[in-house]
Amino acid sequence: MKATGIVRRIDDLGRVVIPKEIRRTMRIREGDPLEIYTDRDGEVIFKKYSPIGELTAFATQYAETLHKTGQLNVAVTDRDAVIAVSGLPKKEYLEKKLTPEIESVMEGRGLYSYRSGEDRIALIDEGMTGYVRVAMPIVADGDVVGCVCSLSGGDEGKRESVGEDVETKLIATAAAFLGHQIGD
Repeated sequence: MKATGIVRRIDDLGRVVIPKEIRRTMRIREGDPLEIYTDRDGEVIFKKYSPIGELTAFATQYAETLHKTGQLNVAVTDRDAVIAVSGLPKKEYLEKKLTPEIESVMEGRGLYSYRSGEDRIALIDEGMTGYVRVAMPIVADGDVVGCVCSLSGGDEGKRESVGEDVETKLIATAAAFLGHQIGD
C-alpha cells in the first residue's frame, strides 16, 4: 500500500471525499461501486468493485471456448482492464488498462465491428500487437460492466476461421450471456 499524504475528515453523515486526483488516477467515476475492506490493523481499503470480476474463471472458460471453436483471439474486460484472454499471450494482456477508444465503445453500448479503411482500435496501450475486430459491451441490469472483444493477431484484421457475420454473432452472444450471468 502506498501513502498519498492526503488526509480527509469524516463528516457528520459518515462520508469521506475521495480527492479528484485519486479518482482521476484510479479511473473512479461518479456512480462507480466501491468495495470496502478492513483488516486487523485498523486499515480501511476502498477497491473498485467489478461485477464481471466475480466471473473471471467463467469468462476465461468462455473466451477459451470461443478461441477453440471459432479460432478467435478473444478478450473479456471489465470497465478498466482485461480480465480474461484466449488465443493471445496472457501476460501481455491480462490486467492491462483499456484504451480510451474501447472505453468509448462501451459507453456507446453498441456493437463495434472494424471496417476496412477505418482507424483501428487498440484494446490496451502497452505491449500489444493486435487490434479490436469486434467488440460488444456487457450490460447487466442496465449498466455497462465490461466488454467482449475479438482481436486480430497483428494480421491487419484478417479473419481466421469464421466469417465476419459469425464472428460478430459469437461476440454479441458472449456479451449478452455474460451480462445475464451477472444480472441474475
